[in-house]
Amino acid sequence: MTLLSSSKSSMSQRTSAAIANTLAGRRTGPFSAFLFAGPAVIASIAYMDPGNFATNIQAGAKYGYALLWVVLAANLIAMLFQALSAKLGIVTGRNLAELCREEFPKPLVWVMWVVSEIAAMATDLAEFLGGAIGLSLIFGWPLMDGMIVTAVVTYGILLFERHGFRPMELIIGALVALIGLCYLVEMFIAPVRWGEAALGLVTPQMPDAEALMISVGIIGATVMPHAVYLHSGLTQNRASPRSNAERRILVRFSNREVVLALALAGMVNMAMVIMASSAFHIGHSEVAEIETAYHTLTPLLGAAAAAVFLVSLIASGISSSVVGTMAGQMIMQGFVGFHIPIWLRRLITMAPAFAVVAAGVDTTYALVMSQVILSISLPVPMIALVLFTRRRDLMGEFANRRLTDFAAIAGATAVLSLNFILLAITFGVPIPYLDA
Repeated sequence: MTLLSSSKSSMSQRTSAAIANTLAGRRTGPFSAFLFAGPAVIASIAYMDPGNFATNIQAGAKYGYALLWVVLAANLIAMLFQALSAKLGIVTGRNLAELCREEFPKPLVWVMWVVSEIAAMATDLAEFLGGAIGLSLIFGWPLMDGMIVTAVVTYGILLFERHGFRPMELIIGALVALIGLCYLVEMFIAPVRWGEAALGLVTPQMPDAEALMISVGIIGATVMPHAVYLHSGLTQNRASPRSNAERRILVRFSNREVVLALALAGMVNMAMVIMASSAFHIGHSEVAEIETAYHTLTPLLGAAAAAVFLVSLIASGISSSVVGTMAGQMIMQGFVGFHIPIWLRRLITMAPAFAVVAAGVDTTYALVMSQVILSISLPVPMIALVLFTRRRDLMGEFANRRLTDFAAIAGATAVLSLNFILLAITFGVPIPYLDA
């Protein structure tokens, strides 16, 4: 155990030393870019978690390729906010939650912390249920057994965090690659109409009121609160820039990684919609649930397609549950300044999921309600991030330029407006277009 700990620890230390040498100009070469990869890969898991599976399946089954442009738009907004979060951590050396504690009044900080903790639990509910549903379907287990196995596996992965940042980045990166590979395989199995898919990607359209509701669900749940908090923390301790020149290099590499990692997450989401469209749109447009999609895929595309779908769901559930727990720990430490053992953090965040299953609550309904809770909590990190990254006294020369500032404000306004519509729909508030 000591040897393993030493090996894992030295892996992170070697990476930090190599990054420092690259920043100082003592190390060059095409492979140097890989040293800076990791934070955005971990954050990207939030954009292909099980909460996205049901929404994307419903979009593809009901409307074919027509809503692919919504997925693209949501992904572009996500790229912007994850890049801003990473920049905040690099430039200030503090994460978003820590800055909120330092800059805002104490009563407001406590409210923000409570809201963020509830959001972390809601996030973990969706992710934890996704992994459990996948395991129960592929092995024929009761859902509770799938929950227990998911809990054990995620806790086992979380133990690697004590050995430094690099082992966790490699583990999550491998799971991201597995999810991407699964959907690459699905694209070869499903009878995709690529011309229609390309048209749906670049042609904004809204077929009817229900399509608007689904679109609100896609965009409203894309920019995840915990991912915004987490990314700023993941970049703050990997390297210690000694000058603005070195910070510029780190920000440049970070922006490239954000584009690549979030582009992969976006393609996975698009692949979900494309697969659902190819398999279900003609003759099975009523498919809207993960379990129904699995059982319908087997006779339509074969057992291999259904199995690959479940493997991707399990990988998504486990990896996103791990990342959700990491984010929850960072949120607590940043807002209130104390740290709890990882096993206790894991127990707290997974308790609601066990309670939902034990109470016999419909899992799809639970997933929908978790997204509603996220919609309520999303303004907290989005608004704080926009406020901090535009302040020159805090960011110096790295403060948002006018175009970036405009894009961030416009993106935040669009996402928060759509979240308001989602909440109005959920609680029965009349919306003129939807009620027409």
